[in-house]
Amino acid sequence: MPLGTWFKAGTSAATLVLAMAGAATAAPAPAGASSAAQAAAVTLRYDDSRAGGWEAAISAGVASWNANVSNVRLVEAAPGSVAEIVIVATTGWPQATLGPVRPGRQVRVELGSQAVDQGYDKTRIAAHELGHSLGLPDTKPGPCSQLMSGSSAGTACTNATPNATERSRVQSAYASAIAALVPADGRILIDAP
Repeated sequence: MPLGTWFKAGTSAATLVLAMAGAATAAPAPAGASSAAQAAAVTLRYDDSRAGGWEAAISAGVASWNANVSNVRLVEAAPGSVAEIVIVATTGWPQATLGPVRPGRQVRVELGSQAVDQGYDKTRIAAHELGHSLGLPDTKPGPCSQLMSGSSAGTACTNATPNATERSRVQSAYASAIAALVPADGRILIDAP
């Protein structure tokens, strides 16, 4: 076959491959799925292996955040793997490192039994302390409707759901790849009344 024919055949094949690739990438996303949102979500692993007695509260707190924000996803770390959020049970007041924590970095959450002994709700405590890890400071004093009002809402408050402002702040903190370069604040916030 002459050289010119090879070039034509090669060019035609390359054009066909490029056209097919363009058609494949131009296909619409499945209904109900936002591929941009899924691609932008930051996954943070938590290790609660040293938080005995708090497992149900941690699961409920994680579920609350995962149901209310889409730019970040909290998942339990596999045994023996490194986690961004290390959760431990203590005898003192709950406290946490102020984030937002980023993949490959690490913050600590201490779920203190002193607050439970005084009548505060475990699930609210867990969700509140996770909120610190995600970059939210305390909003004391504050109403029960504000998760980050913490102990100032009183012992009768069991709300473990972030409000619209809290959700928005976490969404913004994890909104882009550029935000991933911003380090966590690093301050330890102690949630005693």
